Amino acid sequence: MKKTAYINEKIESFNSKIYVPGDKSLSIRWILMASQAVGTSVAYNLLKSEDVFSALNAIKKLGINYKLNKKNCKIFGKGLNGYSFKNNTIINAGNSGTLARLIFGLLVKSKNQIILKGDKSLSKRDFSRVIRPMKMFGQNIKSKNQKLPIKIKGTNYPRPINYKETKGSAQVKSCILLAAMKTPGKTKITSIPSRDHTEKLFKYLKLPIRTSREKKFDLISFKGIKNYKGFDYEIPGDISSSSFFIVLTLLAKNSKILIKNVNINKSRTGIIDILKTMNAKIILKNRKNYKGELIADIFVKSSSKLKSINCPVKMNSRTIDEFLLVFLVCAKANGVSKFNKIGELRNKETDRLRFANNFLNKIGIKTKITNNNFKIYGKPNLKLNKTYKIQKFDKDHRACMLSFIAALGLGGKWIIHDIDSINTSFPNFVSLLKNLGAKIN
Repeated sequence: MKKTAYINEKIESFNSKIYVPGDKSLSIRWILMASQAVGTSVAYNLLKSEDVFSALNAIKKLGINYKLNKKNCKIFGKGLNGYSFKNNTIINAGNSGTLARLIFGLLVKSKNQIILKGDKSLSKRDFSRVIRPMKMFGQNIKSKNQKLPIKIKGTNYPRPINYKETKGSAQVKSCILLAAMKTPGKTKITSIPSRDHTEKLFKYLKLPIRTSREKKFDLISFKGIKNYKGFDYEIPGDISSSSFFIVLTLLAKNSKILIKNVNINKSRTGIIDILKTMNAKIILKNRKNYKGELIADIFVKSSSKLKSINCPVKMNSRTIDEFLLVFLVCAKANGVSKFNKIGELRNKETDRLRFANNFLNKIGIKTKITNNNFKIYGKPNLKLNKTYKIQKFDKDHRACMLSFIAALGLGGKWIIHDIDSINTSFPNFVSLLKNLGAKIN
């Protein structure tokens, strides 16, 4: 039976220190990279969520063993050409778009065919963005309307490609780079800037990657390799998970929070820059570099005088997973907030732009929406006192968690369906909220 949460009052003032779970993007990338390294790799603070378990199940289907316990996760890699599986092996990516798209790159030279499936939400999403470059490598791909289920078989002779990535998709970049590892010669990518965890991981492992910035594009090149060794990694806290608590603190009265040991990779911290521009009180403390990634503690105080923003387009790729939360803050800001060229939000777990528009209208906020642009007319004195029911959102975990933050930060009586969707990325989300004093039934 699907689970439902009931929230009938705002959260009271809090002053707390918390840790959020390990970064999901890094957790999945570590699993995939470790699965084709030579020897044992160990990760600490691996996120234990459904998306990550889907990645572990996937490498198991590819013939790679692992051991997961409370302390760490060990993966016993067999090298770049070490996968072993029967023809027409089925891999279910669940809800994970990252896993489903990156796995194409791992299979660029697979001798047998994989049948890639996903849940109802993932099966609605378009895979043309990775199908196109992978066919250029020579991979054999069969699909209906470029959606799951998809049949994938490698080629004996992958050829290096030159590819222009125009969507700002880190998944596309990463898929190409994983394929380039097994491809003789030099693969080149010209890409709109997006999160760069894969590039940083390659550099930490001293793989032959080169990156530079030219005007509005990142230039990336990579030469194929024979193998690389297993590696250990301590995964920092997830900035996307942290963002829910950042926004809750901003909306709550007389509250403070310190979120410890969070990945603040610049390609992921658009929400912090946007909120600070809106007069949010956010300070990054104890910055340090860990294997190419920046990590810090995030300190946040309640902010009563928030102002609107005309959001620069360059922030879009850096904020793509956090825009729902930004929109909620805009609902309490003074003035009209404007967002342009954010149509990519329509291609997430659900059409998040449409969901945001309907959600804000539901709580009494005027909006204007087009296919690609969004305006929000803020109400600084917004107070909610009606009953709000959240359902039929395609079990999008971020849409679900947004509803909790709105309920606890703005008031009203809320009935939130499908809260099991949270397990995709943040299984202990509700327990952390309760530790802050939230009353959730």
